[in-house]
Amino acid sequence: MCAKRVAIRPGAVPPASSRQTPAPPVSKNLDEIDLKILSEIQADGRITNVELAKRVGISPPPCLRRVRTLEEEGYITGYRGLLDPRKLGFDVTVFAAVHLSSQADADLKAFEEFVRAESLVRECWMLSGEVDFILKCVAPDMATFQEFVTHLTAAPHVRNVRTSLVLHNSKYEAAVPLEVKGRS
Repeated sequence: MCAKRVAIRPGAVPPASSRQTPAPPVSKNLDEIDLKILSEIQADGRITNVELAKRVGISPPPCLRRVRTLEEEGYITGYRGLLDPRKLGFDVTVFAAVHLSSQADADLKAFEEFVRAESLVRECWMLSGEVDFILKCVAPDMATFQEFVTHLTAAPHVRNVRTSLVLHNSKYEAAVPLEVKGRS
């Protein structure tokens, strides 16, 4: 018999971009088993419920209930495979620092809408300080990225764009450092 996979039910957890309130920090009501479950799922999102239960030291039914609760409470926002962009032909990674001419709420939201529609932009972060937004972009080649930069600089309220080409990635850790929780 096949082991049951841990999976999000359709509609169980809304995407982070559609939530109205920000997710809370790691809650004090998470126990060690919850933290172990989160750690194991971060390490392997395809782990079966049976294997997950074994690794965290509980039986499969309560393990599945805990996973569903963690999903419903927003601690687990989704599952995805991490792909190698270079193997898929995206050889260029660039960070773009974007300065807007206006920080009015409507203009910030309009820029965020613009960015969400751009497939080369993989991450967009609003910042405080001299830069309004930092974008992480991928492209198959520099010519494609340059076309995107031309399009980006022409977007409404964009004052200027500074780009930095990634030469090498020294660390990529998509997981949340759950071990830091115990320090506070």
